[in-house]
Amino acid sequence: MTKLSVRDLHLNYEQNPILKGVSFDLAAGQVVSLLGASGSGKTTLLRAIAGLEQPSAGQILLDGRPLYDASAGCNLSVEQRSLGLVFQSYALWPHRTVAQNVGYGLKLRQTPSAEIAARVRQILDKLGLGHLAERYPHQLSGGQQQRVAIARALVYNPPVILLDEPLSNLDAKLREEARAWLRELIVSMNLSALCVTHDQGEAMAMSDQILLLKNGRIEQAGSPTELYSAPASLYTAQFMGANNTLQAKVAARDGASVTLQGEGWQLRATARQALQVGQQAEAVIRLERLRVQDEPGGNSLPARLIASMYLGDRWEYLLQHGDLRLRAFGQQARSNGECWAEFGLEDTWAFEAASA
Repeated sequence: MTKLSVRDLHLNYEQNPILKGVSFDLAAGQVVSLLGASGSGKTTLLRAIAGLEQPSAGQILLDGRPLYDASAGCNLSVEQRSLGLVFQSYALWPHRTVAQNVGYGLKLRQTPSAEIAARVRQILDKLGLGHLAERYPHQLSGGQQQRVAIARALVYNPPVILLDEPLSNLDAKLREEARAWLRELIVSMNLSALCVTHDQGEAMAMSDQILLLKNGRIEQAGSPTELYSAPASLYTAQFMGANNTLQAKVAARDGASVTLQGEGWQLRATARQALQVGQQAEAVIRLERLRVQDEPGGNSLPARLIASMYLGDRWEYLLQHGDLRLRAFGQQARSNGECWAEFGLEDTWAFEAASA
Protein backbone atom coordinates (compact mmCIF):
# COMPACT_ATOMS: atom_id res chain seq x y z
CA MET A 1 0.00 0.00 0.00
CA THR A 2 1.34 3.43 -0.96
CA LYS A 3 1.95 5.67 2.04
CA LEU A 4 3.51 8.77 0.50
CA SER A 5 3.28 9.90 -3.12
CA VAL A 6 5.15 12.73 -4.81
CA ARG A 7 3.89 13.74 -8.23
CA ASP A 8 5.80 15.93 -10.72
CA LEU A 9 7.18 18.19 -7.99
CA HIS A 10 8.90 21.41 -9.03
CA LEU A 11 10.65 23.94 -6.81
CA ASN A 12 12.59 27.10 -7.64
CA TYR A 13 14.79 29.42 -5.63
CA GLU A 14 13.98 32.74 -7.32
CA GLN A 15 14.67 31.91 -11.00
CA ASN A 16 16.88 28.90 -10.24
CA PRO A 17 15.11 25.52 -10.67
CA ILE A 18 16.08 23.07 -7.91
CA LEU A 19 13.50 20.28 -8.37
CA LYS A 20 12.54 19.60 -11.97
CA GLY A 21 9.59 17.21 -11.92
CA VAL A 22 10.30 14.60 -9.24
CA SER A 23 7.84 11.69 -8.84
CA PHE A 24 8.02 8.61 -6.61
CA ASP A 25 6.01 6.46 -4.18
CA LEU A 26 6.93 5.35 -0.66
CA ALA A 27 5.13 2.16 0.34
CA ALA A 28 3.98 1.44 3.88
CA GLY A 29 6.81 -0.12 5.90
CA GLN A 30 9.40 0.77 3.27
CA VAL A 31 12.69 2.65 3.64
CA VAL A 32 13.55 4.89 0.67
CA SER A 33 16.84 6.81 0.53
CA LEU A 34 17.38 10.00 -1.45
CA LEU A 35 20.97 9.70 -2.63
CA GLY A 36 23.00 12.17 -4.63
CA ALA A 37 25.88 14.59 -4.77
CA SER A 38 25.80 17.97 -3.06
CA GLY A 39 23.38 20.24 -4.91
CA SER A 40 21.37 17.39 -6.46
CA GLY A 41 18.17 18.49 -4.66
CA LYS A 42 17.78 15.65 -2.17
CA THR A 43 17.57 17.78 1.01
CA THR A 44 15.32 20.33 -0.74
CA LEU A 45 12.98 17.48 -1.71
CA LEU A 46 12.85 16.19 1.88
CA ARG A 47 12.18 19.70 3.22
CA ALA A 48 9.42 20.26 0.65
CA ILE A 49 7.71 17.05 1.79
CA ALA A 50 8.04 18.18 5.43
CA GLY A 51 6.49 21.56 4.57
CA LEU A 52 9.68 23.56 5.18
CA GLU A 53 10.07 24.57 1.50
CA GLN A 54 7.48 25.93 -0.92
CA PRO A 55 7.21 24.01 -4.24
CA SER A 56 5.93 25.73 -7.36
CA ALA A 57 4.06 22.82 -8.95
CA GLY A 58 3.08 19.20 -8.36
CA GLN A 59 1.50 17.16 -5.58
CA ILE A 60 2.50 15.55 -2.27
CA LEU A 61 -0.01 12.99 -0.98
CA LEU A 62 -0.11 11.09 2.33
CA ASP A 63 -2.45 8.08 2.31
CA GLY A 64 -4.09 9.71 -0.72
CA ARG A 65 -4.73 12.97 1.17
CA PRO A 66 -3.02 16.06 -0.26
CA LEU A 67 -0.36 17.73 1.86
CA TYR A 68 0.48 19.95 -1.09
CA ASP A 69 -1.40 20.35 -4.37
CA ALA A 70 -0.48 23.31 -6.55
CA SER A 71 -3.53 23.01 -8.81
CA ALA A 72 -5.94 22.96 -5.83
CA GLY A 73 -4.11 25.65 -3.84
CA CYS A 74 -3.49 23.23 -0.95
CA ASN A 75 -0.38 23.57 1.22
CA LEU A 76 -0.64 22.22 4.77
CA SER A 77 1.67 23.60 7.44
CA VAL A 78 4.45 21.54 9.03
CA GLU A 79 2.29 20.90 12.10
CA GLN A 80 -0.71 19.78 10.05
CA ARG A 81 1.38 17.24 8.15
CA SER A 82 2.43 15.47 11.40
CA LEU A 83 5.48 13.86 9.81
CA GLY A 84 8.40 12.82 12.01
CA LEU A 85 11.52 14.81 11.18
CA VAL A 86 15.09 14.11 12.30
CA PHE A 87 17.46 16.96 11.45
CA GLN A 88 21.12 16.57 10.53
CA SER A 89 22.12 18.65 13.57
CA TYR A 90 19.61 16.80 15.84
CA ALA A 91 18.37 20.28 16.99
CA LEU A 92 17.97 19.31 20.66
CA TRP A 93 17.07 22.02 23.18
CA PRO A 94 20.22 22.39 25.32
CA HIS A 95 18.26 23.62 28.37
CA ARG A 96 15.75 20.75 28.32
CA THR A 97 16.29 17.21 29.58
CA VAL A 98 16.05 14.18 27.31
CA ALA A 99 12.48 13.56 28.47
CA GLN A 100 11.52 17.20 27.92
CA ASN A 101 13.07 17.22 24.45
CA VAL A 102 11.24 14.07 23.42
CA GLY A 103 7.90 15.20 24.84
CA TYR A 104 8.02 18.76 23.51
CA GLY A 105 6.06 17.99 20.33
CA LEU A 106 3.31 16.34 22.36
CA LYS A 107 3.20 19.36 24.67
CA LEU A 108 2.70 21.65 21.66
CA ARG A 109 -0.20 19.43 20.61
CA GLN A 110 -1.70 19.97 24.08
CA THR A 111 -1.51 16.29 24.96
CA PRO A 112 -2.39 15.63 28.64
CA SER A 113 0.68 15.54 30.93
CA ALA A 114 0.09 11.96 32.09
CA GLU A 115 -0.10 10.72 28.50
CA ILE A 116 3.06 12.65 27.58
CA ALA A 117 4.95 11.05 30.45
CA ALA A 118 3.76 7.55 29.51
CA ARG A 119 4.53 7.90 25.81
CA VAL A 120 7.94 9.47 26.44
CA ARG A 121 8.87 6.71 28.86
CA GLN A 122 7.71 4.05 26.37
CA ILE A 123 9.73 5.37 23.41
CA LEU A 124 12.84 6.02 25.54
CA ASP A 125 12.73 2.46 26.85
CA LYS A 126 12.30 1.10 23.32
CA LEU A 127 15.39 3.01 22.16
CA GLY A 128 17.45 2.09 25.22
CA LEU A 129 17.41 5.62 26.63
CA GLY A 130 15.21 5.21 29.71
CA HIS A 131 18.11 5.66 32.12
CA LEU A 132 19.06 8.96 30.45
CA ALA A 133 15.67 10.68 30.72
CA GLU A 134 16.86 13.36 33.16
CA ARG A 135 20.16 14.16 31.46
CA TYR A 136 20.78 17.19 29.26
CA PRO A 137 22.07 17.00 25.66
CA HIS A 138 25.61 18.10 26.61
CA GLN A 139 25.81 15.09 28.93
CA LEU A 140 25.19 12.66 26.05
CA SER A 141 27.44 11.09 23.44
CA GLY A 142 26.84 11.75 19.75
CA GLY A 143 25.13 8.39 19.33
CA GLN A 144 22.86 9.03 22.32
CA GLN A 145 21.92 12.48 20.98
CA GLN A 146 21.02 10.85 17.68
CA ARG A 147 18.70 8.40 19.44
CA VAL A 148 17.04 11.21 21.37
CA ALA A 149 16.34 13.04 18.11
CA ILE A 150 14.81 9.88 16.65
CA ALA A 151 12.77 9.29 19.81
CA ARG A 152 11.38 12.83 19.54
CA ALA A 153 10.35 12.14 15.94
CA LEU A 154 8.68 8.82 16.81
CA VAL A 155 6.91 9.69 20.07
CA TYR A 156 3.64 10.72 18.41
CA ASN A 157 3.56 7.76 15.97
CA PRO A 158 4.01 9.71 12.72
CA PRO A 159 2.81 8.05 9.48
CA VAL A 160 6.22 8.71 7.86
CA ILE A 161 9.58 9.59 9.41
CA LEU A 162 11.90 11.90 7.46
CA LEU A 163 15.63 11.65 8.21
CA ASP A 164 18.06 14.31 6.95
CA GLU A 165 21.62 12.87 7.03
CA PRO A 166 20.85 11.28 10.43
CA LEU A 167 24.30 9.70 10.86
CA SER A 168 26.56 12.42 9.45
CA ASN A 169 27.66 13.75 12.86
CA LEU A 170 28.96 10.38 14.07
CA ASP A 171 32.50 9.08 13.69
CA ALA A 172 33.13 6.30 11.16
CA LYS A 173 32.94 3.30 13.51
CA LEU A 174 29.89 4.55 15.40
CA ARG A 175 28.24 5.41 12.10
CA GLU A 176 28.45 1.79 10.93
CA GLU A 177 26.95 0.57 14.20
CA ALA A 178 24.24 3.25 14.10
CA ARG A 179 23.07 2.45 10.60
CA ALA A 180 22.60 -1.21 11.57
CA TRP A 181 20.72 -0.15 14.70
CA LEU A 182 18.56 2.31 12.75
CA ARG A 183 17.70 -0.25 10.07
CA GLU A 184 16.73 -2.75 12.78
CA LEU A 185 14.58 -0.13 14.52
CA ILE A 186 12.76 0.83 11.31
CA VAL A 187 12.04 -2.81 10.43
CA SER A 188 11.00 -3.83 13.97
CA MET A 189 8.60 -0.88 14.29
CA ASN A 190 7.35 -1.28 10.69
CA LEU A 191 8.08 2.39 10.00
CA SER A 192 7.76 4.14 6.67
CA ALA A 193 10.93 6.19 6.29
CA LEU A 194 12.45 8.61 3.81
CA CYS A 195 16.15 9.25 4.38
CA VAL A 196 18.55 11.77 2.80
CA THR A 197 22.17 10.71 2.53
CA HIS A 198 25.21 11.34 0.34
CA ASP A 199 26.81 8.09 1.55
CA GLN A 200 26.12 5.24 -0.88
CA GLY A 201 27.11 2.57 1.67
CA GLU A 202 24.62 3.99 4.13
CA ALA A 203 21.90 4.11 1.47
CA MET A 204 22.51 0.50 0.39
CA ALA A 205 22.63 -0.83 3.95
CA MET A 206 19.45 0.89 5.15
CA SER A 207 17.17 1.06 2.12
CA ASP A 208 14.59 -1.02 0.31
CA GLN A 209 14.75 1.47 -2.56
CA ILE A 210 17.19 4.20 -3.59
CA LEU A 211 16.33 7.31 -5.58
CA LEU A 212 19.53 8.67 -7.13
CA LEU A 213 19.12 12.37 -7.83
CA LYS A 214 21.07 14.44 -10.34
CA ASN A 215 20.43 18.14 -10.94
CA GLY A 216 16.92 18.06 -9.51
CA ARG A 217 15.74 14.93 -11.32
CA ILE A 218 15.72 11.22 -10.48
CA GLU A 219 18.52 9.67 -12.49
CA GLN A 220 17.59 6.11 -11.50
CA ALA A 221 15.29 4.47 -8.96
CA GLY A 222 15.50 0.89 -7.79
CA SER A 223 16.72 -1.51 -5.14
CA PRO A 224 20.32 -1.19 -3.90
CA THR A 225 21.17 -4.30 -5.93
CA GLU A 226 19.70 -2.80 -9.11
CA LEU A 227 21.57 0.49 -8.83
CA TYR A 228 24.86 -1.20 -7.98
CA SER A 229 24.73 -4.16 -10.35
CA ALA A 230 22.57 -2.84 -13.21
CA PRO A 231 23.20 0.91 -13.62
CA ALA A 232 21.16 2.45 -16.42
CA SER A 233 23.50 5.39 -17.03
CA LEU A 234 27.15 6.36 -16.80
CA TYR A 235 26.33 8.70 -13.92
CA THR A 236 24.76 5.90 -11.87
CA ALA A 237 27.62 3.52 -12.62
CA GLN A 238 30.23 6.07 -11.56
CA PHE A 239 28.34 7.27 -8.49
CA MET A 240 27.80 3.80 -7.04
CA GLY A 241 30.84 1.87 -5.89
CA ALA A 242 34.55 2.46 -6.44
CA ASN A 243 35.40 2.35 -10.13
CA ASN A 244 37.91 2.54 -12.90
CA THR A 245 36.72 4.60 -15.89
CA LEU A 246 38.35 4.36 -19.33
CA GLN A 247 37.74 6.67 -22.29
CA ALA A 248 37.63 4.87 -25.63
CA LYS A 249 36.10 4.63 -29.09
CA VAL A 250 33.73 1.85 -30.19
CA ALA A 251 35.73 -0.19 -32.72
CA ALA A 252 33.19 -3.00 -33.26
CA ARG A 253 29.86 -4.26 -32.00
CA ASP A 254 28.47 -7.79 -31.76
CA GLY A 255 25.04 -7.85 -30.11
CA ALA A 256 25.40 -6.57 -26.54
CA SER A 257 29.20 -6.84 -26.72
CA VAL A 258 31.38 -3.99 -28.00
CA THR A 259 35.07 -3.74 -28.69
CA LEU A 260 36.58 -0.58 -27.25
CA GLN A 261 39.80 0.95 -28.47
CA GLY A 262 41.96 3.35 -26.50
CA GLU A 263 45.51 4.64 -26.79
CA GLY A 264 47.56 1.49 -27.13
CA TRP A 265 44.88 -0.91 -25.89
CA GLN A 266 41.72 -2.78 -26.90
CA LEU A 267 39.12 -4.46 -24.70
CA ARG A 268 35.66 -6.00 -24.98
CA ALA A 269 32.81 -4.74 -22.83
CA THR A 270 29.06 -5.11 -22.36
CA ALA A 271 27.11 -2.18 -23.77
CA ARG A 272 24.68 -0.74 -21.20
CA GLN A 273 23.37 1.75 -23.75
CA ALA A 274 22.90 1.74 -27.53
CA LEU A 275 26.36 2.40 -28.99
CA GLN A 276 27.46 2.74 -32.60
CA VAL A 277 30.81 1.94 -34.20
CA GLY A 278 33.00 5.04 -34.16
CA GLN A 279 31.19 6.58 -31.20
CA GLN A 280 33.05 7.86 -28.14
CA ALA A 281 32.36 5.73 -25.07
CA GLU A 282 33.38 5.29 -21.47
CA ALA A 283 33.95 1.91 -19.84
CA VAL A 284 33.38 1.36 -16.12
CA ILE A 285 34.55 -1.57 -14.01
CA ARG A 286 34.24 -1.87 -10.23
CA LEU A 287 37.52 -2.21 -8.34
CA GLU A 288 36.47 -5.55 -6.87
CA ARG A 289 35.77 -6.92 -10.39
CA LEU A 290 39.14 -6.04 -11.94
CA ARG A 291 41.42 -9.07 -11.53
CA VAL A 292 45.19 -8.87 -11.16
CA GLN A 293 46.76 -11.98 -12.72
CA ASP A 294 50.26 -13.34 -13.32
CA GLU A 295 49.36 -14.60 -16.81
CA PRO A 296 47.34 -13.01 -19.65
CA GLY A 297 43.64 -13.83 -19.95
CA GLY A 298 41.13 -13.46 -22.75
CA ASN A 299 40.30 -9.81 -22.07
CA SER A 300 43.30 -8.33 -20.32
CA LEU A 301 45.97 -5.65 -20.52
CA PRO A 302 49.63 -5.91 -19.56
CA ALA A 303 50.24 -3.67 -16.55
CA ARG A 304 52.78 -2.85 -13.91
CA LEU A 305 51.88 -3.14 -10.23
CA ILE A 306 53.37 -0.01 -8.69
CA ALA A 307 51.97 -0.15 -5.13
CA SER A 308 49.89 -2.29 -2.77
CA MET A 309 47.98 -1.04 0.27
CA TYR A 310 46.70 -3.26 3.07
CA LEU A 311 43.15 -2.29 4.11
CA GLY A 312 42.53 -4.99 6.73
CA ASP A 313 39.88 -7.07 4.94
CA ARG A 314 41.58 -6.77 1.53
CA TRP A 315 44.46 -5.30 -0.45
CA GLU A 316 44.24 -2.41 -2.89
CA TYR A 317 46.58 -2.49 -5.89
CA LEU A 318 47.70 0.47 -8.00
CA LEU A 319 48.40 -0.47 -11.61
CA GLN A 320 49.73 1.33 -14.66
CA HIS A 321 49.40 0.61 -18.37
CA GLY A 322 50.89 3.43 -20.42
CA ASP A 323 48.91 6.52 -19.44
CA LEU A 324 46.17 4.39 -17.84
CA ARG A 325 46.21 4.21 -14.06
CA LEU A 326 44.01 1.48 -12.60
CA ARG A 327 43.02 0.31 -9.13
CA ALA A 328 41.89 -3.13 -8.03
CA PHE A 329 41.02 -5.03 -4.85
CA GLY A 330 42.40 -8.45 -3.96
CA GLN A 331 42.86 -10.83 -1.07
CA GLN A 332 46.63 -11.37 -1.08
CA ALA A 333 49.85 -9.42 -0.90
CA ARG A 334 51.53 -8.97 -4.28
CA SER A 335 55.02 -7.83 -5.21
CA ASN A 336 55.50 -4.82 -7.45
CA GLY A 337 56.27 -5.63 -11.05
CA GLU A 338 54.77 -6.91 -14.28
CA CYS A 339 51.27 -8.42 -14.20
CA TRP A 340 48.01 -8.52 -16.16
CA ALA A 341 44.78 -6.61 -15.48
CA GLU A 342 41.86 -8.84 -16.47
CA PHE A 343 38.50 -7.28 -17.40
CA GLY A 344 35.54 -9.65 -17.23
CA LEU A 345 33.24 -9.05 -20.20
CA GLU A 346 30.05 -8.90 -18.10
CA ASP A 347 31.78 -6.81 -15.43
CA THR A 348 33.01 -4.15 -17.86
CA TRP A 349 30.19 -1.80 -18.84
CA ALA A 350 30.25 0.58 -21.80
CA PHE A 351 28.24 3.81 -21.88
CA GLU A 352 27.96 6.84 -24.10
CA ALA A 353 30.78 9.23 -23.26
CA ALA A 354 29.70 12.03 -20.92
CA SER A 355 29.16 15.33 -22.72
CA ALA A 356 31.57 18.11 -21.83
